[in-house]
Amino acid sequence: KDLYKNSQLKFYAVNLAKPDINLLEGEDAGLIKLDIAEAEKHGNLKHCASVYDIDNDRIIPGIENPGPRIVNFANILKYNYIPLANALSVTLDVVKEALGCPVEIEFAVDLNPGLNGLPSFYLLQIKPLFGNQSDYSIDHDKIDNDLVLLRSGKSMGNGRIDNIADIVYVKTGSFDKMKTREIACEIEKLNSAMIWQKRKYVLIGPGRWGTRDRFIGIPLAWPQISNAAVIVEMSMEGFPLDASLGSHFFHNLTSMNVGYFSVNHTNPEDFVKEEMLLEGEIVEETGFLRHVRFPEPLQILMDGRKGMALILKPN
Repeated sequence: KDLYKNSQLKFYAVNLAKPDINLLEGEDAGLIKLDIAEAEKHGNLKHCASVYDIDNDRIIPGIENPGPRIVNFANILKYNYIPLANALSVTLDVVKEALGCPVEIEFAVDLNPGLNGLPSFYLLQIKPLFGNQSDYSIDHDKIDNDLVLLRSGKSMGNGRIDNIADIVYVKTGSFDKMKTREIACEIEKLNSAMIWQKRKYVLIGPGRWGTRDRFIGIPLAWPQISNAAVIVEMSMEGFPLDASLGSHFFHNLTSMNVGYFSVNHTNPEDFVKEEMLLEGEIVEETGFLRHVRFPEPLQILMDGRKGMALILKPN
């Protein structure tokens, strides 16, 4: 009953019946949300679903029988319709040996017979994973909460960084979601200066970094913020956060071993204290950005096991 209750009911499809795309609708502009029954009509649930037998309180693999559908990929995972587990194991081993480190992959499988009469396996993306995510643990008993200027309950990265004193952030009072391209240009100039000075920095800003949709974040490319050691995405009132997780931009963060923090203003445990940032020396200020430098390095703590991160100002 739990499997039936939590089974997938909807899916997204590319809406080919929509000739005109309104990009103001964001990443859903060209998509349509459909009931899972539509997938069955096209034969796409044949090997991906089972049936819940209500009378006997059991799950029957396949969709030949009447009853509620449960998407559990039983024919593939249990009955090995395609050798998916072996294919993934071989792929991970080959890529790990090639890159010299553990990896995360994204893949897709087309169950329709190809030219050779067999299903097709597609490797979409490879993300190197650096470091042991359980090496470092934040000891809250040793944390002075008065020094914490940023807390994130959703982060990537592990360890402690104590050689960065610079923070570049988008001023919340000056932020205008209609001018994110101008903000990207300002960030690029500051990043170039930091490269020339050979100084790493923490970058904080609203929405999604590296998005193609300028209405949900800052539309820039990786070289424009390449000297950032930590990237922070934050939400604001009227500007929700569409995190970079899973994006190609996010792949650059993981492959370059850059810390990634997400701060959601609706979560009472997440915060960025902008007033505390002003305690640093203002090195440069533009229309939308402020670059501050503290006299001593910040403490940047990343707990990979808990997915939590803190930034502490110098004591």
